[in-house]
Amino acid sequence: MKRVYRLLFILHALVGIGAMGGGMMAILNPEGPGGMPTDALNNSPFSDYLIPGIILFAVIGLGNVFCALTIILKSNYQGYISSIFSWALVIWIIVQCIMLRLVVSLHVIFFIIGLIGAFLSAIVLFAQHLFPANMILKIVIKLERKFPNNILIKFLSRLSRISDDAKSKG
Repeated sequence: MKRVYRLLFILHALVGIGAMGGGMMAILNPEGPGGMPTDALNNSPFSDYLIPGIILFAVIGLGNVFCALTIILKSNYQGYISSIFSWALVIWIIVQCIMLRLVVSLHVIFFIIGLIGAFLSAIVLFAQHLFPANMILKIVIKLERKFPNNILIKFLSRLSRISDDAKSKG
C-alpha cells in the first residue's frame, strides 16, 4: 500500500502544482495565456481565459495540492478526497476538449493521469473497507464462493485479504 500512497502523492502534487501554474497564467493574462489565442474559446461560454483559469487554479490546482497533503497527514478520508479530485481532473479534461473542440497529447496524458488516480483511490477505498468498497467486498466474498475462477473476483478478494493482513499487523 505504501507504493499506492506514494504514487497518489506524486500524481496529486504534480497535477496540483502544474494546474496552479497554468491557472495563474490564465488569471494574469486572460487574453492569451501561454500563447493560447482566445479564438480557441469560440465554442465555449467564455470570451477569455479568466474564469477557466480561476477554476483550474482553485479546483484542479489547490484541490490536488490539498489531496497530496491529506496523504502526508494520513487522513482517514484520503481515499474519498483522492477519488474526487482524480475524477474532477478527468471531467475537466473532457469538458475542455469539448469546448475547445480539440484533443492534444497533454489532454490524453492528463486524462490518463486522472484515471490512474481514480483507480489508485479505489484501491485505497477497498483496502480500508470504506463505502462503497465495503459493500462490494461483501458481494465479492459471496461471488467468490460461486465463481472461484473469475479473475476480477480473485483480484478483489486478494485485495481484501491484503488489507486484512495489514490491519492485523498494525
